[in-house]
Amino acid sequence: MKNILFLAAIFAFSIACGTNEDNRGYKVKVGDSCPDFSMELLDGKTITNESLLGKVSVIQFTASWCGVCRKEMPHLETQVWQEFKDEDFILLGVDLKESKEKTTTFIEEMEVTYPIALDTNGQVFEQFTLPKAGVTRNIVLDRKGKIIFLTRLFDKVEFHQMIEVIRKELEQ
Repeated sequence: MKNILFLAAIFAFSIACGTNEDNRGYKVKVGDSCPDFSMELLDGKTITNESLLGKVSVIQFTASWCGVCRKEMPHLETQVWQEFKDEDFILLGVDLKESKEKTTTFIEEMEVTYPIALDTNGQVFEQFTLPKAGVTRNIVLDRKGKIIFLTRLFDKVEFHQMIEVIRKELEQ
């Protein structure tokens, strides 16, 4: 009986405290405004959260060492970027904690054509995520800069849900 009460107490405590599975490592949630940021693109231009306003946007966090990112990127290129790039849309890849040279090599290897920004110190990533959160994330923003969808890892069902969210938002 004591063991059952002990387990029940632990279960109740974990529910009361919440779990990382609820937020999937995100600090932000759907409905929040995009945090302020400014990053350099590989072409040397600067991109900010304000420059995304007026477009439906996807911010994709990635890194060359991330196997799941490498699996997802070809799908982002063909099913998202190539599909929507001629509309009021931007897919912004954000390479996490790598040099410009390493990122350039990675992007050439992956054959992606969407814009890539450098988050060399991880400060932008940390505005969206909890400490020690994993990479492979997509944040979908509406034209007003509000978060409307969040992904984690590369799940085909969730990926297709993201595409539908983008498509519906572009139709508005």
